Amino acid sequence: MKKKVKVVAAIIENSEQEVLCALRSNNMSIPNMWEFPGGKVEEGENLSTALEREIKEELDCEIEASEVFNENVHEYETFIIQLIALKAKLVSGTPKVSEHAKLVWLKKENLTSLVWAPADIPAVNELIEST
Repeated sequence: MKKKVKVVAAIIENSEQEVLCALRSNNMSIPNMWEFPGGKVEEGENLSTALEREIKEELDCEIEASEVFNENVHEYETFIIQLIALKAKLVSGTPKVSEHAKLVWLKKENLTSLVWAPADIPAVNELIEST
């Protein structure tokens, strides 16, 4: 049976109405695909706390997570992911690359120019439709 993983992802918009996108590095699973940054929810953590912790660890900045924007389950070859995307705002610091290969800010209408990890596509589509 495949392992199930519960993951939170941040949809962070800046003042220019651009969304932060992160390129998965070569040493990550599903390499060279774009995603909304985030990570696994630890035992006993709520979604907001998990997302704020992951963004602090991965991007060295602080966010304030708010409501769930999109939630879906995607089955990869070796595991099943429950991806919960939350809206978030940048509170302090500037996102820095550490685990990812690259970070970019993109207008919602340009999100389809990137090759997204399959689990992130429903949230990408919903973001585009909400413009």
